Amino acid sequence: MRSAYAVALSVTGKHEDAEDAAQESLLVALQRIEECREPERFAGWLMTIVRNRSRNLLRREGLRTTSEIPLGTAGSGPLPDQDLARTRLREDLEAALAALSEVQREVVLLHDYEGWKHREIAERLDMPSGTVRSHLHFARKALRKRLTPRRDKDSNAPRRGAADG
Repeated sequence: MRSAYAVALSVTGKHEDAEDAAQESLLVALQRIEECREPERFAGWLMTIVRNRSRNLLRREGLRTTSEIPLGTAGSGPLPDQDLARTRLREDLEAALAALSEVQREVVLLHDYEGWKHREIAERLDMPSGTVRSHLHFARKALRKRLTPRRDKDSNAPRRGAADG
């Protein structure tokens, strides 16, 4: 279920939508279990269902509009000012992940979030292990670039003064 969630999250980009898509996909897979001709490839078959259901969910949700939650609504979690840094980090990470291609998001989430090995990802996504490694490398490089705060180049350069002559 965690792997299905990770794949769904790579497509939808939202926690709630990913949970919905993963659960819906598992129900569909159980209803259609007889269609899985190769039991040893069940996980790959399930991940295909998850990707398709996630894409369908995005199309459906794109047609709907939602209203804002009223400001006075009480929550059970920490106060916003206590969780501000965490929220900003999560938003930055979600934006950085959203900037990746779909396959790069899947590879990063399956490898770094789920702990899958390159070989396992290659089997599930039906691609060579070297391609998985390449996607992971370039995805991490892009994430690092987006998440590393930009520094003023001049602030690190030595300043020349009158004494430097």
